[in-house]
Amino acid sequence: MRQFTIILLLLVCSGTALRAQINTGRIPTGAGGGNSRMQRDTTKHDHEPDTLTLRFRYLDEPTDFMLDSSITDFNLNYLNVPANYTTLGNNGSAARNQIFSPRMVPGFDPGFHAFDVYGFNHQNARFYNTNRPYSELGYLIGSKQEQMINLMHTQNRGEKFNFSFAYRKINSQGYYRNQSTNHDNYKVTANYNSQNKRYHILMSYYLNKINGGENGGITDIAELKNPENTQLRLIPTNLGGSNPASSTIFNTNIPVKNAYQEASFLFRHQYDWGKGDTIHVNDTTDVYKFDPVFRVEHTFTYTQNTYEYIDRNVDTTFYKKNYGFAFPPPATTGFTDTILTRHQWRILSNDLSFIQFPIRGNMAHFIKIGGGFDNIIGEFIDSTSITFQNLRIHGEYRNKTKNQKWDLSAKGEFYLLGENAGDYSVSASLRRYLNSTLGNITLMGLNVNREPSYVYRYFATDPKHNKVYRNPNIQKENTTLLQVRSDNPKLKYSIVGSYYLFNKYTYFKSYSESDQFTGLFNLLQIVGQKRFDVRSFSFLADLAFQQLAGNAPIQLPTFWGRVRAGYNARLFKNLNLFTGIEGKYNTPYYTDDYSPMFGQFVYQTSIKREVYPDLAGFVHFRIKSFTAYVRAENLNTFLWDQNFFAPQYPSNDFSLRVGLRWWFIN
Repeated sequence: MRQFTIILLLLVCSGTALRAQINTGRIPTGAGGGNSRMQRDTTKHDHEPDTLTLRFRYLDEPTDFMLDSSITDFNLNYLNVPANYTTLGNNGSAARNQIFSPRMVPGFDPGFHAFDVYGFNHQNARFYNTNRPYSELGYLIGSKQEQMINLMHTQNRGEKFNFSFAYRKINSQGYYRNQSTNHDNYKVTANYNSQNKRYHILMSYYLNKINGGENGGITDIAELKNPENTQLRLIPTNLGGSNPASSTIFNTNIPVKNAYQEASFLFRHQYDWGKGDTIHVNDTTDVYKFDPVFRVEHTFTYTQNTYEYIDRNVDTTFYKKNYGFAFPPPATTGFTDTILTRHQWRILSNDLSFIQFPIRGNMAHFIKIGGGFDNIIGEFIDSTSITFQNLRIHGEYRNKTKNQKWDLSAKGEFYLLGENAGDYSVSASLRRYLNSTLGNITLMGLNVNREPSYVYRYFATDPKHNKVYRNPNIQKENTTLLQVRSDNPKLKYSIVGSYYLFNKYTYFKSYSESDQFTGLFNLLQIVGQKRFDVRSFSFLADLAFQQLAGNAPIQLPTFWGRVRAGYNARLFKNLNLFTGIEGKYNTPYYTDDYSPMFGQFVYQTSIKREVYPDLAGFVHFRIKSFTAYVRAENLNTFLWDQNFFAPQYPSNDFSLRVGLRWWFIN
């Protein structure tokens, strides 16, 4: 550990000595509902020779984005976990969004999403283009041996090929017994353009190895005030026994855990027909410019996901009460004190699309039609398996004008045949830039009809315990979203109003039983953010209001808010400083319970606890290519009782975190 600290100090010195300039975009931070990390690159740049110009795109998005160098939001800019997410108390543990965001994607879904916020996927894969090799190194250390490592590198090999890779490590023992986490995430992307700019390749690969310790919550909340418990780790928990897990950053022994492994490879290639011109720049430089008119696009995707739950130190009382196990006596042949579950899915997908670009030179104006075929194989711990296929068609119209004032989009996807036949998604959005005073207004509508996730229908344990949970009666659920959004960079605010209409909403009503609400109900949601600057002081507010209508099986805080206030200035030419206090609060509500074996959050109406504000003090600063986040969190534990993330999952004690990040330009 001491050697690693010395290396980090040396890197600090080298990082602050970098003289290259970084061309990045600054944006307001978000309350969680918007895509606040994206900054559009709409300007022309004329740089010095030692300046980095780095842009990237996302899959199916024709707009260029730039890196965000702001230091105001520790959660988004560093942890990559929005502030409105709440975990079970440890970095890397199961998490859910307090600002309700239902899954609105048609087609097959295994249903294990409690750890999604920590992982990579093809939707957040970045395809870069840079004039110089660029690297990032991040390291976080916190109380109770919390550590996090972030590595990233991208570079162009000539003008035709770029590659990037990223690695993230989360390792934390946590404050309570048996809640250790140990995640490893890998991501590789590459993109290639041929010499004549007609043929393109996009490649994305990710691997998420998730190990989330499960302790089932503490046995008795009265233990929080027991003077004999000088540390939170001494409080008994429902799972894992009395011996805490042993852990180092690269070796963790977790007795009870959800072990997920998600791996996927995507290969997309395109061929264009269009018109090309050679542009004469000066006496020695000619640039070839090609504008596509028609494109053929093929996408191949192979995904293999494994979701396991392992308990090597079984508490029979907990499982009898919550899952209905009838444990045989130890002398019975074949009895084991280990509980194991497993869902393994392999998905092979091919998609063919045809794209027309009506206006030469505007690739954000296109018509796209196509279809796809998916082959899906599922294997379970009880030796059963299932194989099925899906045939789908899709279409899209997009028109983002060159003057950036209008952005019209209409999409549709329909599953014709297969296990998910009848699933569909239709959406339309219209965005209009009014002026510098009024900003942007966006109107959007979305309707999704989908088969509920597979975990709601079938779940099995190892054959020696021979427990199978089934619910074959659930039907397709239908969700409608109507949304209006206003973004105003000049007045520094963003507000999103959403109206949801639910039909046949599917949920878990207990640790092991899924159910479906057959009636209609709706949800009104208003999410906003506002920034005030008075000289060198900044005040940032993220607020959300949520109101359900109807007898709905959803529990939400009516109000959620986060406020950051502090001194924000640029000092001594190169020092960007933001220091102050951060507070979060939500109104009391029946927080969801959590089913460890299923990895699902559970609707409950029996326990509502008092809620106190969460407080943190922070010092964030950036010196050239070096950024540091120093945070004193859970200051509220000195003033009030602890909050609860779930009925038996209390919050942590005071903690100190230090997060460091360096940028390197070769």
